[in-house]
Amino acid sequence: QVQVAESGGGSVQTGGSLRLSCQASGYADCAFDVSWYRQAPGKEREFVSDKRRIADFVKGRFFISPDNSLMLNILKPEDTAVYYCRAVASSRIGGIKCSVRGYEYWGQGTQVTVSS
Repeated sequence: QVQVAESGGGSVQTGGSLRLSCQASGYADCAFDVSWYRQAPGKEREFVSDKRRIADFVKGRFFISPDNSLMLNILKPEDTAVYYCRAVASSRIGGIKCSVRGYEYWGQGTQVTVSS
């Protein structure tokens, strides 16, 4: 059973920063490719970042670190949303095949609220 858990959300004022973490675990033979999404009230879930891409609306303010944490800087009220971690299982380089490779797993989300 793969488990994905986000942490680090909270309430900040405009211009503040947060660091969101994502932990994916459950299969020792698997690595996980992590990406971040968010969903604001009344809106569809949207892509934020992975290790190769970042959405234009957060470019220059957010970035993903080598440990898959999402750094949120210069936060704006429009960044208020539930932030989700998506983890796609893959085989470790040089290791045995991950039995759930290709499957995607989502965390429950962490709330980020930015007040003006």
